Amino acid sequence: MMIDTTSRVTELGTILGIWAHPDDEAYLAGGMMAIARRAGSRVVCVTATRGELGTADNLRWPKLRLARTRTDELARCLAVLGVTEHHWLAYRDGGCAAADEGAAVAQLCEIIDDVRPDTILTFGPDGFTGHPDHRTVSSWATAAFARTAAPGTRLMYAAVSENRNARWGELNERLGVYLPGFPVVHPSESLAVDLPLDDDVVDLKVRALAAQETQTSALIEELGMRSTRRGSPRRHMSITGCTGPARSPICRSRVSQMPIDGFAGST
Repeated sequence: MMIDTTSRVTELGTILGIWAHPDDEAYLAGGMMAIARRAGSRVVCVTATRGELGTADNLRWPKLRLARTRTDELARCLAVLGVTEHHWLAYRDGGCAAADEGAAVAQLCEIIDDVRPDTILTFGPDGFTGHPDHRTVSSWATAAFARTAAPGTRLMYAAVSENRNARWGELNERLGVYLPGFPVVHPSESLAVDLPLDDDVVDLKVRALAAQETQTSALIEELGMRSTRRGSPRRHMSITGCTGPARSPICRSRVSQMPIDGFAGST
């Protein structure tokens, strides 16, 4: 049965998000994380890289300082969402595919063993945007899930639903969100979680995204997300969803409340 109200987010139990770059977590699961934390659920975030390649504006965001800048941005973002547990995996931005897969999976197994999550959120095998780091992190997370997650743990993959793609496809193309051949689009009715956000949660998500200015300044300017008016673009973007049956041990899930993913190292 699809989870489609904020009161049911607690059914996800302890949530572990496994992502590639700072900002992936906010774009793809910020609202869900905030709701879970307000309800008293445990939320843990894992980030594989510091996102040191994630800018095309080297004058405004010098690459030599970008890793430190994005580290600080992520700390501010997670504070807004109420998430206090975070792990870095210390891989190079853009270099996950060349990393030692066995070592990476072992790191994630240790985290899963420690956290004992009920739900793991990560990218689907397509990487949501097609980004190689996203696809590699999906592979690592899936392997670690299969190796060590407790029975009944759910693995949910970020995905793009038909209705989201129809509404936001033009904007995504204009902003260069997806690599050629992407996104992979899933039937809307196959979502396991499709969660409209209340106004106050939307505000938290917008604040969390704004905290990661190196990645979100163009989007904020494009959509006027600083506006708090009811009916503003940000409100209509505030959807979270997951594909696949909610009770399935492994279900593909669209956990993004925004129509786009992060830009780190991808455009």
